[in-house]
Amino acid sequence: MKVNPFRLRGGLAPLLIATVLLALFPLIGVPQNWLLYLFLFFIYLALANMWNWLAGYCGLISLCQPAFIGIGGYTLALMTWVGLPIWQGLIAGAIIAALFAVIISIPVFRLSGIYFAVGTLIVPELLRLFFLNWRPVGGLLYGKGAGYAVKGATTIPATDIYWLTLIICIGSVLMMRFILRSNLGLGLAAIRDNASSAASSGINVFKLKFYSFVGSAAITGLAGAAFYIQQGFIEPTSAFNVRWTMVLMLATVIGGVRLEEGPAVGAIIVVFLHFLLARYGGVSLLIQGVILVFIMLIAPQGIMGSVRRALSHRTPHLRRQPARTRG
Repeated sequence: MKVNPFRLRGGLAPLLIATVLLALFPLIGVPQNWLLYLFLFFIYLALANMWNWLAGYCGLISLCQPAFIGIGGYTLALMTWVGLPIWQGLIAGAIIAALFAVIISIPVFRLSGIYFAVGTLIVPELLRLFFLNWRPVGGLLYGKGAGYAVKGATTIPATDIYWLTLIICIGSVLMMRFILRSNLGLGLAAIRDNASSAASSGINVFKLKFYSFVGSAAITGLAGAAFYIQQGFIEPTSAFNVRWTMVLMLATVIGGVRLEEGPAVGAIIVVFLHFLLARYGGVSLLIQGVILVFIMLIAPQGIMGSVRRALSHRTPHLRRQPARTRG
């Protein structure tokens, strides 16, 4: 049976209304700190959607997402240094991240399960060491952790960056809704349940996983480039940091893996934790790890998964009443 991807459960009306309201926030005088919270929420949700695509629907526990974020940011910075507009740098960041995913898929796709996770984990660290010593243009752009400015970023109004990240965020949501209701989504569901059975049914397991890996890398690189427009500066230690992996995992696991609304709920909580734990500096990553383990123990299905389960138990079941007969 062919699935129509445009038949979306719940319709697009709620998403459209929310998008319009969020787009109007900068115009109605919403405080700047709230716009900053929403900016991070948009970035985190886009990134979490892509990780949920891989881990939740493909069964690929990818830990190399910081690599795509850093590559997107570095591509953007270098494009501005050679005189290209920032919008071209954004597009280039997504393309280069996707191409890098194609390259590393050759070795990492030979691995599976925990070995795939470990294989992807070392990729960001290798890139961090590479960019610490890389001299991309010469002159003032020597590495050694000095970092590179995104030229022209300071001239872009904060509202424009806000709207850009809103577009990327909503685009990732629509992309996931389309994928999950398409034939690609049906194939991914079959692979997740039993890859061997899916392959024996004629599904090209490698191709679907490869498309998902490259597609998620492109959107992740795009979101990473948008993040560094707001930062105006990129350096290897933060760009390829394991903190990004923790953010993605927290948002997805807290909200609910394999649930469309899960990353959104998780991203809200992660933004709250970001500002709450900022004062704790070096131990904030440890605290986030403890929270992640705690959530996985008490609510393996995440917040939204637990809510769905509770609602399903409380839903009253209509019982058929026996027909009355006159005596």
